[in-house]
Amino acid sequence: MEAVEKALKGEASTAKPFQFSIPKTGKSGWTIQSNAPLRNNADEIIGVIGTVSDISEHKKLEAQLRQAQKMEAIGTLAGGVAHDFNNILNVIMGYGSMVMDTMDSGNPAKEDMNAVLIAADKAAELTKRLLLFSRKQVADVMKFVNLNELVQDLQKMLLRMVDESIEFHLDLAELPLIVQADTGLIEQVLPNLCVNARDAMPEGGKLTISTEVEEIVDNYDAEYGFGKPGKYALLTVADTGQGMDEEIQKKIFKPFFTTKVAGKGTGLGLAICYGIINQHNGYIHVYSEPGHGTVFKIYLPLRDEAASVERKTAAVVPVKGGHETILVAEDEPSLRKLATRILEAFGYRVIAAEDGENAITKFTENRERINLLLLDMIMPKKNGKEVAEAIRKVSPDIKVLFASGYTMDVIKANDLIESGFDFIHKPSQSKNLLQKVREVLDR
Repeated sequence: MEAVEKALKGEASTAKPFQFSIPKTGKSGWTIQSNAPLRNNADEIIGVIGTVSDISEHKKLEAQLRQAQKMEAIGTLAGGVAHDFNNILNVIMGYGSMVMDTMDSGNPAKEDMNAVLIAADKAAELTKRLLLFSRKQVADVMKFVNLNELVQDLQKMLLRMVDESIEFHLDLAELPLIVQADTGLIEQVLPNLCVNARDAMPEGGKLTISTEVEEIVDNYDAEYGFGKPGKYALLTVADTGQGMDEEIQKKIFKPFFTTKVAGKGTGLGLAICYGIINQHNGYIHVYSEPGHGTVFKIYLPLRDEAASVERKTAAVVPVKGGHETILVAEDEPSLRKLATRILEAFGYRVIAAEDGENAITKFTENRERINLLLLDMIMPKKNGKEVAEAIRKVSPDIKVLFASGYTMDVIKANDLIESGFDFIHKPSQSKNLLQKVREVLDR
């Protein structure tokens, strides 16, 4: 009424937004009302013109923008934390592996040290999951993996996500289902689907995860609206929950769409799942009916047995040393010392540098001796790429191996990569570093 009274006095006004709710229809939202004086030809105020605007959609977009900004802030924080955390993990994993190698098989402490290394490996994976959640991690190098093993590895974590009132069942194919995938990304999909299934069964129910082989034929696209012909590993997540109607099913993969109450979901989970599966040249399809549960079907291109053989062969590559000289440029003292000890233990000669400029100086002093540059990508004074470019002006054929604990998006954003570069991500196990060094030197 105050706004109306002001308008009758000749003052135009815009009231603050307020929420509304219509019990009969169940509709709710936000409106804003503006008032202006209504005048006759003699410029006398004879009434008030009131305008009410529905700004519900505008408010919704504001909330989505704030959520997106939160996600961006989390991602920025995670990227910085990951670098320092990965450096610490690298030291734990490196020295832990060296201690393990000195222990006899019967030493009871060997099992304890193995537990430490397993925990460090899980911590490294946890960092990666944080980056994936914050959408600050890009696809890793695709690897051949058995989808059945991947699901089994996640089983304990998935069980912790669902309530005790929900029956959890695995029904996996007997034959290995080999797919080419970034395991970190694929491992993000199942938890998302299981959390949604749990929320759809507040009073309990049944959750089943199954795998099998599915062949898409020529007319599949016309019949179902998706699918290139070929054999696929089919991953199915089915629940006996509330289900969805057809209209909701059309929207569930859209960013920020959610059926959950405020504060219970960002509306990004299924959109991220869709993007991940699409990135793997696969498909994700949903079928549901109100009151009859929901079934998500994920199709990933199936690889042949040659891929399985390649995967097994790659897993048993022996660790070899050498007698070459390696320039190690690393600004973190503990990591520099660790890399030196690992390489020297396998016969290599090491020249250590503490930053980019120091690396160039050390190379100039020992140019004829150095066979490989092991460069941290982000260092004080000059980054790894700048060091490599400077050294290649005088030694074009020098071999280079880059290393970094930063996420790939940070590396790309700062133009720190070059075409065809060799890279190892920190933290890395000692054997992985040695294998990569040998691989680059032998090429």
